[in-house]
Amino acid sequence: MSLTVSTEQRGDVVVVAVGGELDMATAPQLQNQISDLLDKGRSRLVFDLSELSFCDSTGLSVFVRAKNSCDEAGGQVRIAAPQRGVLRILEVSGLVEVLQTYPTVAEAIAPEPATD
Repeated sequence: MSLTVSTEQRGDVVVVAVGGELDMATAPQLQNQISDLLDKGRSRLVFDLSELSFCDSTGLSVFVRAKNSCDEAGGQVRIAAPQRGVLRILEVSGLVEVLQTYPTVAEAIAPEPATD
């Protein structure tokens, strides 16, 4: 299976929908898309993983690099709607907290509640 990547601008957030399998063979495709977004000044990214059926350690490293790059640019990365298998990989790797994971795209896009 191959990888599909599409983007949609929603306010100041870019939703990056990732589908198929993210592994050593397909990770460069996603990395190139992220680099293009960062080059255009887009540093608030939500990765919609609802259609991602598989993700290996190479794929995880793409998300970590995206987070680091977005953090440096004053933005953020959030993960939305991972399927059970992908969520399990995020949990086992300890990245579910680092990569701010949300059950839906809407929740991932929502602004953080104000704290006093």
